[in-house]
Amino acid sequence: MIGTLQAIIIVTFIVILIITLLALIDIARSEFTGNNKVVWVLIVLFTNFLGAILYFFIGRKQKIKQ
Repeated sequence: MIGTLQAIIIVTFIVILIITLLALIDIARSEFTGNNKVVWVLIVLFTNFLGAILYFFIGRKQKIKQ
């Protein structure tokens, strides 16, 4: 049986993983100026959840509008 604490940890891990993957997918589908795409991918990969949150608040404004 899974305890309450273990269930909370698993759900938290899954949410963090989903947010990180969503950020990486959005970065891959978007166009950026210069090397911003590579920089954002590295930030999200190395800082995981924090990098994804930073991307959603800062990086999305740097995308080239089409």
